[in-house]
Amino acid sequence: MAETTASDVVIDPLEPRHLVAPHHDDKSLNDTLLDYVWQKPGKGWLMLFGITLTALGGLVVGVTYTLAKGIGVWGNNQPVGWAFDIINFVWWVGIGHAGTLISAILLLFQQKWRTSINRFAEAMTLFAVMCAGLFPLLHTGRPWFAFWLIPYPSTLGAWPQFRSPLVWDVFAISTYLTVSILFWYIGLIPDLAALRDSSKTRAQRIAYGIFSLGWRGSGRHWHNYKIGYLILAGISTPLVLSVHTIVSFDFAVSVLPGWHATIFPPYFVAGAVFSGFAMVVTLMIPARKYMGLRDVITDRHLENMNKVILATGLIVSYGYMMEHFVAWYSQSQYEIWTFYVNRAKGPYAGVYWLMIACNVITPNIFWFKKLRTSIPVMWVAAILVNVGMWCERFIIIVTSLHQDFLPSSWDMYTPTWVDWTIYIGTLGLFGTLFMLFLKFVPAVAISEVKELQFELKHAAAHHGSHGVETAAAGTLTHGAH
Repeated sequence: MAETTASDVVIDPLEPRHLVAPHHDDKSLNDTLLDYVWQKPGKGWLMLFGITLTALGGLVVGVTYTLAKGIGVWGNNQPVGWAFDIINFVWWVGIGHAGTLISAILLLFQQKWRTSINRFAEAMTLFAVMCAGLFPLLHTGRPWFAFWLIPYPSTLGAWPQFRSPLVWDVFAISTYLTVSILFWYIGLIPDLAALRDSSKTRAQRIAYGIFSLGWRGSGRHWHNYKIGYLILAGISTPLVLSVHTIVSFDFAVSVLPGWHATIFPPYFVAGAVFSGFAMVVTLMIPARKYMGLRDVITDRHLENMNKVILATGLIVSYGYMMEHFVAWYSQSQYEIWTFYVNRAKGPYAGVYWLMIACNVITPNIFWFKKLRTSIPVMWVAAILVNVGMWCERFIIIVTSLHQDFLPSSWDMYTPTWVDWTIYIGTLGLFGTLFMLFLKFVPAVAISEVKELQFELKHAAAHHGSHGVETAAAGTLTHGAH
């Protein structure tokens, strides 16, 4: 067979950039994606791990102090009974959306660009949902009685109030977390087997052997794996929409100005995907550089994610516009006061305008290809989007509560050091789990990247001079050797 080189294959003008660098073959992909797991932790990893562990210590301090003294040590008051805890709960749940979206929905739509980033995003989902779950538990004041929210055979005849959206949260979040763990773990099995087979010590072989569930890579194993993975993708897809829709019902079913809006479910889901993708970009850019993953997480992946951020950012902007339009169209004095006076000109106006700057103006820079493909620009923009989404949660909750129908009950809200310590502590928990994930399992799905590599080779062989990817040319070159 004549040797085919990258220069022999015509590049598709619509997709000129690679999904996998063209010089890779199976061995080099193994080396690139497994070596980081076997290497001793570098100074950079140890330093970051130390920082996240310190922040996690803050979480322990904050939670211990709260349990000892009660939630009166938080800044919550009357009328702002929902404050930092619910703000952070909604923010973390939103961040947890991108993983399942990338993995499940893009898998069902057969989008090949998901392959190198899905493992990364799924892990982020799990850790974000764990952080989110802490806040409503602590908010109950007595988390050791949290099982009262679950329908169990109680001799006291105590049942959850099923008309309460807070109970719906319990079922939505726990279902989402369970399915996300299963989806992530099933996707990991072939790669855990690869780690088992390349283990250097008996302890490593036993540990990875247990978690790989006896995987041998037979045809039957692959068949069952594919079926199970697709079924879980099908189950996960409606969950992406349902979880944040239910979170939005926490607000929308009330009659409070600023909360009572039918646009909340789609607007919350879009906002969740918006913030989730921004967090993936924020974490992926440094990890890609320091782990040497530029060949498999290419500029094309990052650009595609920026396009999703732009699209969801426009939906969020439309949501803001509709909230203001409906307030004006209803001619309700309370709605008009909330949107046109309190939020835009009130005591928290600074947070409101920061939200507009980060969520409405920032994503629009991605209309320009030069900015959309610039690594420093996209990293800063992703951080700003996450800041903006946190501000959005703050504005929705605090501005609607601190000035409600009765001026006599108005009051300002200020978070305490305990609020800040717990919030920063959850960032530490998230970071610690994420650093451990990067060190002990492949951050990129090796089996899926190899499969993609072969698909591209197959496509190039059939299309000949109409080849669709130069990546395939590189594979053919290596295959000829």
